[in-house]
Amino acid sequence: MTTRRHRWMAMAALVPTLAGCSIGDIRRPPPTPTPVPSSAAPSSPPQIAEVRGSRLAVPRQYDRPYVEFVDAYRGYALFGSCDGQPPGRHCPALLWSTGDGGRSWQRLRHPKPVADNQQMYTAPGLLALWAEPYGWWTSTDDGRTFRHSPGEVAPPQWRAAQGRFQISEKTGKVGRWTGRTLRPLATQPPLPALNAVVLGDAWLVRNGTRYEGPLVAAGAGEDGRPYAAISWDEGRSWEPTTLPAPDGEVWLLRVESVAGQLWLIGERPDRISFPALWRLEGASWQRVRAEGQPGAGRAVPLGAGVVAVVSSRGAGALLGGRYVDLPRWPLTDRHHLRRLPDGTLFAGTSETILLGIGHLGDRTWVEVALETG
Repeated sequence: MTTRRHRWMAMAALVPTLAGCSIGDIRRPPPTPTPVPSSAAPSSPPQIAEVRGSRLAVPRQYDRPYVEFVDAYRGYALFGSCDGQPPGRHCPALLWSTGDGGRSWQRLRHPKPVADNQQMYTAPGLLALWAEPYGWWTSTDDGRTFRHSPGEVAPPQWRAAQGRFQISEKTGKVGRWTGRTLRPLATQPPLPALNAVVLGDAWLVRNGTRYEGPLVAAGAGEDGRPYAAISWDEGRSWEPTTLPAPDGEVWLLRVESVAGQLWLIGERPDRISFPALWRLEGASWQRVRAEGQPGAGRAVPLGAGVVAVVSSRGAGALLGGRYVDLPRWPLTDRHHLRRLPDGTLFAGTSETILLGIGHLGDRTWVEVALETG
């Protein structure tokens, strides 16, 4: 039976990376940020360097599109409903793409425009469409052609984009993707709960053999405590690791590989309170926190020990044990913030899309605005 935790884990797994995957069905509604309590407003006005506006030939009865960007340039927009209802023959799904960061958009042929439910997923080099109940269509050439995969099971092209090590949706075990199937590892991580597995992007030499990694598995137990294990030989053996105790309970534990660093992000049971953070240093986990950090908000590691924060105070960052406000970042607690594989920051609400281009805290922000009619 699917539990409430597993359903939320399925939504958390929708941010695709080449490093790993969480348990759960990847179909989902577009993510809606959880509001956080109000606090002081930033003292300086936010800055948007450029507004990239486009008017698309889309009738006005269509709802706002679901927009995804793969990197700073490539993005897609799916118009998948009309007046709050799934599109029918009078209102088929419409698909658009951009290759210049939202400055211009081109209409793509949607391979199955009439269906009960339309959804879209992206990963580097891959566009995937779910048209319920007819199955999946995947494209590896920016939407020019599609391959059909009937049924509900995610197609191999999507699974391959999630990395060599993944968690099986059926068994909950860690497996290695072979190109055709997910083969369970002979030795499983010794954890009481398993939420995520991620392979680091460093190279290690142990006993004369060169490995990629390390491979990290993590999960939050029913006791509210975080657990993690590390494999230095690509899953052949595992070492349990001790995590410095968080302040309060952890409901779900995510793993992220960012610019050569491995992070653990412990989401709280209320999905509002500020998450617990750890960074792998050598073979041990170090707790990351800062004096003055907000009590509620969301955190996105950027690399070099820097963590971006979105809260009711606007944008901020954890840096060297300090919390600093970033008042010129045009973000609010309504933005769903994430780091794209090329380092670009993607911040979206149901009305606006922002791209943060640059490195660490030095970002140029542009707004991508789509109008219809």
